[in-house]
Amino acid sequence: MSVDARPQGYPKWVVTAMWVSAVLIAVGSYRFLIADVALVMPAMLHHALERPLMFYLHIGLAPIALALLPLQFSKGLRKARPAVHRWLGRLYGVSILLAGISGIWLAYTTEEGPVAALGLALLALAWLWTTGLAVWHAMRRRFAQHRAWMIRSAALTLAAVTLRIYLPIGSATVGFEASYPVICWIAWVPNLMLAEWILRRGRGAPVGATA
Repeated sequence: MSVDARPQGYPKWVVTAMWVSAVLIAVGSYRFLIADVALVMPAMLHHALERPLMFYLHIGLAPIALALLPLQFSKGLRKARPAVHRWLGRLYGVSILLAGISGIWLAYTTEEGPVAALGLALLALAWLWTTGLAVWHAMRRRFAQHRAWMIRSAALTLAAVTLRIYLPIGSATVGFEASYPVICWIAWVPNLMLAEWILRRGRGAPVGATA
């Protein structure tokens, strides 16, 4: 598979590392299938006990969207198998629809305080909004707009990667309780800002974005 969706001037190894990280984290997110949630996701245990439907919808479907990103940004797949690209796009959209709705509910019921709750809720809303617009434009064959909104959607989907980068750093420095509310914002706001910067560069349009 050739994954060549990258802004002009960005080394291929950077994009490759991003996609590999996305797939590894997506696969690793299913560790709850073989291990106790209390051991592998202690901060989420209260969700698993009190609202299991929303919890398992979110952690079950969000990794699917994350794992699909390299495929959806593959120029080779899009050209060789456009029907596969479209069906995977539908799966991506449905996964985010359900994971985003459940994410809003989990944010509303989090025990980590209002700052964390607001950050997570806005992330879920922005995730739903950007993905919804990407789908809307694709259905109307407005491919330039579709590509732009998919870049934004991908940036928010990749919050799963940046979150897992920041969590151990925060826990090792100021502790989980102090760092988590901040991480709930910096895991996605800079991602979205970077996506906007890429889209506004003029020469930085992705060459393998979805269509």
